[in-house]
Amino acid sequence: MSFEVLLHEDAAARLLKMDASTRERIIKRIARMRDEPAGRHLKYGLDFFVIVVGQYRIVYTCEGKRKTIYFVGTHKEYEKWYSAKH
Repeated sequence: MSFEVLLHEDAAARLLKMDASTRERIIKRIARMRDEPAGRHLKYGLDFFVIVVGQYRIVYTCEGKRKTIYFVGTHKEYEKWYSAKH
């Protein structure tokens, strides 16, 4: 099953601010998301899923054949983002 992967504008802006080697690593992982089923939930009962890439987190939703990435950043930034959302 192949998914369409979209970047929310906030996630795209964070990705562009990363250094080139980190950005490349994250983009490769995002590319692999097209062929994988949804991962683990961010927290039980929430619609978000999370992927860990070293010290970085990718947070996304999965609706049908579309995955939308809402956050890309370090674990510390991820905790702040999560706290602000919930």
